[in-house]
Amino acid sequence: MTKGASKVTIHMVSSLDGFIAKKDGSTSWMMSTDNYEQGVALTDEYIAEFLKSIDCYVMGSQTYEHAMKLGWPYGDVPVFVLTQRELAKNRDSVEFCPGDLETLINNRLKPNYKNIWMVGGSALTKDFIQKKLADQIVMSILPIILGEGILFFDYIGQEQPLHLQDVTAFKDGMVELTYEIVQ
Repeated sequence: MTKGASKVTIHMVSSLDGFIAKKDGSTSWMMSTDNYEQGVALTDEYIAEFLKSIDCYVMGSQTYEHAMKLGWPYGDVPVFVLTQRELAKNRDSVEFCPGDLETLINNRLKPNYKNIWMVGGSALTKDFIQKKLADQIVMSILPIILGEGILFFDYIGQEQPLHLQDVTAFKDGMVELTYEIVQ
């Protein structure tokens, strides 16, 4: 655990038209075959170095279940799953949290983790933004238009100013936008 000033990041991969999954919840489209020569290569070393910077993850139960089906990409990093449901726990690093989101983030995670990543779900994204619990949004956009599906930003109900911090284009055509949430 890392102590000090904490940062909460909302992260999502979406299609160009803002969908995080097809209507049936599938994400088979998330592997790009595009080629952008000037882009940054997503090597195993690049990914490993990036993942080392994340101290813990927060996700909803559907994202948790999806990650379990995909082979669990989070390693042994602590994962806090927000749920009221009884779910199978297959990893010691996972904790199910049925309580209040604000209490979890402000009283439990921020005092103990420096780099907190929220990874999934439009409902959870909405809660983090509405309750002003996030400091930045990292949106990775794949080169595809789905036309319909599950939206990343699903009727948040408030205007939220952002400040562009960074843009990275990758060789597979994915573009990553990093925005500071202006409070």
